[in-house]
Amino acid sequence: MNHDLGEFLRSRRARVRPDDVGLPGGGRRRVPGLRREELALLAGVSVDYYMRLEQGRTPAVSDSVLDAVARVLRLDETERTHLRNLVRPAPSKRPAPQRVRPGLRRLLDMVDDVPAFVMGRRSDILAWNPLAGALYGFADLPPEDRNSARHTFLRPESRAFYRDWSTVAADMVAFLRLDAGRYPDDARLAALVGELSVKDETFRKLWAQHKVLEKTHGTKLITHPVVGDLDLDYETLHPTGDPDLVLAVYTARAGSPTEERLKLLASWSAVPSGTSSGTPSEQQA
Repeated sequence: MNHDLGEFLRSRRARVRPDDVGLPGGGRRRVPGLRREELALLAGVSVDYYMRLEQGRTPAVSDSVLDAVARVLRLDETERTHLRNLVRPAPSKRPAPQRVRPGLRRLLDMVDDVPAFVMGRRSDILAWNPLAGALYGFADLPPEDRNSARHTFLRPESRAFYRDWSTVAADMVAFLRLDAGRYPDDARLAALVGELSVKDETFRKLWAQHKVLEKTHGTKLITHPVVGDLDLDYETLHPTGDPDLVLAVYTARAGSPTEERLKLLASWSAVPSGTSSGTPSEQQA
C-alpha cells in the first residue's frame, strides 16, 4: 500500500471546500474539505475506485482519471507531476552518483560577481563559486553537512541567517517531498528525512503537510554575520543532461545596498571555489 499517495490525496482533499467546486457546503463535517464520495462524483469515477486509488490499490490508473482527480483537487503542475510519480513510481534502482562535469565547474568559476552553486538530490551542495562560499561558508563545513536541508534545520544560527526562516524552511521541505516522489526508494533521502524529523519539530510538522514545490525563482532575505542584510533574488536552472542538478544563481538589484554589500563580501573573503568531491552524493548514490 502506498501510504504517501493516500496521505497526499487526503491532504489535498482537505484544502478544497465544497463551495469551491459548486457543491453545497452545509452540514457538519468530521474533517475539512471534500469527502471521498464528493471527489469521486466530480471526477467521474466510482467511490470504490477512488477509495482504492487513495489506498494505493489500483495498479493501472489512466491519464484521464489522474487528470480528473487533479482538476477537482485544483493541483498545480508541480503537484500533478508529484501525483503521477506517486501513482507510477519509478522502478526501484540505485540512483547514479551525481558529479559536476568540468564544463559546469568552469561556468561556476566564470561567475565571480554573484553567488552561484550547484545543488543535487536531497539538497546536497555539490559545487560553488567563491562568493557563494563566502556567503554560506561551504568550505568550512564537513562534506556530510554540505546540505541545504541540514543547514536550514540543524544549524541554530540559520534562524538568524534567514530573515524569513519560516518561508525558507517550508520551501525546503516541499522540495524534499518532490524529490521523495521522484525517488521513493532512495535510502539516503529516507535517512535524511528520518534524522530531520527526529531532531526538529518544525520539519516534522511541515513534512506531514505533503506540500510539494519546484525551486524556480524567488528572493532570499539573509543577514550575513559580516556584511549584514542582503536581499537576493535567485534563479535556478537545470543543466542539460542531468535534470536532478540545480544551478542556483543569486543576484542583487543594481545600485542597491545589497549590491554594495556583495562587493564588500567578495573583497573580505578569499574563500576558494569548491567542488564537494567528498560529499556522500558523489561517493555513492
